[in-house]
Amino acid sequence: MEINKITIEKVRPEQMNEIIDYVLNVRKGLFPMLDHSVIPWDILKFEETYYNNPIGEFLQARNQEGKLLGVIGMMEYNHRFQHLDYPYDKVVEVARLFVEPECRRLALGTQMVKELNQIAINKGIELMYLHTHPFLKGAYEFWLKQGYGLDKKCIESKFETIHMSKYLMSKEKIKNN
Repeated sequence: MEINKITIEKVRPEQMNEIIDYVLNVRKGLFPMLDHSVIPWDILKFEETYYNNPIGEFLQARNQEGKLLGVIGMMEYNHRFQHLDYPYDKVVEVARLFVEPECRRLALGTQMVKELNQIAINKGIELMYLHTHPFLKGAYEFWLKQGYGLDKKCIESKFETIHMSKYLMSKEKIKNN
């Protein structure tokens, strides 16, 4: 598969159901230990979270035949982790980066992150937050390569969790805004 034959674009309203099904199916494979009858709130309210929110976004990658090869989203951060203090006005949480196995090591994940970063910059986002887990092989190293720094490692809902963030503006510029 050639990376230059893959298109990365925003999810359109008529594609939302397909994207939701894709995310839920990939999630089952990556997180078999979870109760999949409980749908995550961002997926349950996909349109409100990613499409109608001015700082939300969800991207998809497709080949020339239209096959879905990967996704990534960003949603308004809701400060759900009380031990993380991001005192900025425009903070998003990066979520749901999934890349099909045959497309890994082609830099598709990196391309999707770059595209999402540019959208975040255009929306005036100050900080991008995410969390990952050590059992997701290579995820921590991937995010380090994308410019994210480690904020904290801890246990969240019985899982070792790695919290990371990336400033899109200098801290000085954020203070002056």
